[in-house]
Amino acid sequence: MHTDLGLHRDQSRLRELTIELRDIVREYRIGGQRVRALDRINLHLTGGQFVSIVGPSGAGKSTLLHLLGALDSPDSGSIIFDGAEIGRLGDEQASEFRRHRVGFVFQFFNLLPTLSAWENVAVPKLLDGSRLDRVKHDAIGLLERVGLGNRVEHRPAELSGGQLQRVAIARALMMDPSLILADEPTGNLDSATGAAILRLLSEVAHEGGRSRMVVMVTHDRDAAAATDRVISLQDGRVGSDRGSLRHERNGSPRHERATVRR
Repeated sequence: MHTDLGLHRDQSRLRELTIELRDIVREYRIGGQRVRALDRINLHLTGGQFVSIVGPSGAGKSTLLHLLGALDSPDSGSIIFDGAEIGRLGDEQASEFRRHRVGFVFQFFNLLPTLSAWENVAVPKLLDGSRLDRVKHDAIGLLERVGLGNRVEHRPAELSGGQLQRVAIARALMMDPSLILADEPTGNLDSATGAAILRLLSEVAHEGGRSRMVVMVTHDRDAAAATDRVISLQDGRVGSDRGSLRHERNGSPRHERATVRR
């Protein structure tokens, strides 16, 4: 099994990011019964895209997101990330993979309340052993990039919801990951602020050529319409896989429907 995880982004930038899920099955035991959260999922994802995963509660959206981020492992099937199998990583290797290749953005921000904006952004690199002076420079640069250059010393209690999510996005970018996973990133925001966050996530997905992608889980069909590709899950299976309505109106071709082997 190939396990070269490409942890050095200067090398991984040279090629298009691809993620392939092959016959993915994930089951959980609930109340003495086994519930199949994902049922033979097959997907091919490529860099340079903002992808949304939609569906009702219990459809398997969060389970799929956890598998993509190596927070969980499938019961069967393979997940090939940039040529490496990540579905069977040990705990230490999975942690290393997440730290260097994946950035996470959450609905409720998950910022540390006693730290300033730049300190929150700096946390991933500080945990990785980087020097404080260099990390502070990088963190402030990312905050400027997301439009918060004048809020670097503010603590979370002093920031609005949209500003908190921008700090969270800057933190997700701190290790220069290939994949950004966003779990309901607009679910706690008003519509105008949510639209601004979606535009920012779209910029993040497209700015690195085809070496980075953003995958977002959402219940909000309007939010999904702002993405390049919409994957709809129903009862743990892919119901549809196509370009968003926005891209269809603009004449962009639909993605082919994913193959689901039954």
